[in-house]
Amino acid sequence: MPLDHYVTLGRSGLRVSPMCLGTMTFGDDWGWGSPVAESEAILAHYLDRGGNFIDTANAYTRGHSEVIIGDALAKAPGRRDRVVLATKFLSNLYPGDPNGGGAGRKSLQAACEQSLRRLRTDYIDLYWMHCWDAHTPIEETMRALDDLVRAGKVRHIGFSDTPAWKVAQAQTMALFRGWTPLIALQIEYSLVERTVEGELMPMARELGLGVTPWSPLRGGALSGKYTRANAGTITADRGARVTDFLTERTYRIVDELQRIGADVGASPASVALAWVQGRDGVASTIIGARRLDQLEQNLAGLDTTLTAAHVAALDAVSAPVLSFPAGMLRFVAMFSQGGLTVNGQTAPVWPMAPTQASDRY
Repeated sequence: MPLDHYVTLGRSGLRVSPMCLGTMTFGDDWGWGSPVAESEAILAHYLDRGGNFIDTANAYTRGHSEVIIGDALAKAPGRRDRVVLATKFLSNLYPGDPNGGGAGRKSLQAACEQSLRRLRTDYIDLYWMHCWDAHTPIEETMRALDDLVRAGKVRHIGFSDTPAWKVAQAQTMALFRGWTPLIALQIEYSLVERTVEGELMPMARELGLGVTPWSPLRGGALSGKYTRANAGTITADRGARVTDFLTERTYRIVDELQRIGADVGASPASVALAWVQGRDGVASTIIGARRLDQLEQNLAGLDTTLTAAHVAALDAVSAPVLSFPAGMLRFVAMFSQGGLTVNGQTAPVWPMAPTQASDRY
């Protein structure tokens, strides 16, 4: 699948690339990102390849990521209008100011105005709530976002890292009150992190939200750099954000990625990205890169085709433990169609079901 094989995002007409360029590493203000020149080269290469979906946040490298993107897009007339530019609000960039962050109307609108200035644009294509703010009524957030859309400063809205029940509440409220609905959900999703399959992914499919997974390689743990053979000998630039996930389960997953990669002629990272992009409900996978060669390696995931057997093997080795009611729902789903074949699967018969029609009453 080429990068310019665009898909619509959620229940909207917004066309985005199947891989989104994440820019948390734009700027070396945190000590491990990319300097300005390298960031601009990564952005230019992504756009030249046909990519059009850029994701950032007001907090990324303390706002520098937005500045780098805004300056780069401003250098080519018309380029801004050809990209789908997404950024986020919530983080407080002003320590000591209680309204410097959060999802309340005052901080939300101020964050939007500041992002517009840094991005050197007069509108944001997709404005994300970075995380749920438990201290702000969700109706205040949704109405403030609707006002930004009506003012022409924001085109579409989405939520990131928010519980399924809160997303559902916000979406239902917006639809009933005639406010701007959510079109997308940004959540961590990878072979290492699959607990989102319990409620978040089904919720997104049901409510028409396109899912944009972040950290599909779990910060690099699935990149192929960290293997069972070199365990404990390689230092991770991002420290515990990577090393905390280098467990026996992760090494089993990496072993399988290496095996499948050898089968299809692809890197472990490409296989891991192809698996994520192929999940039901995923619209555009967010990839990050600190160097141009890393971007190319990640984009190779679009050219990696996995067989049903490959997917089944990865599913098995990474099977998550899902919380209630996931197990109960599977149980009921099996026996509600007892003995019948539905969608190609024959369900078992409920042990206490009547054996003949005369036993029904």
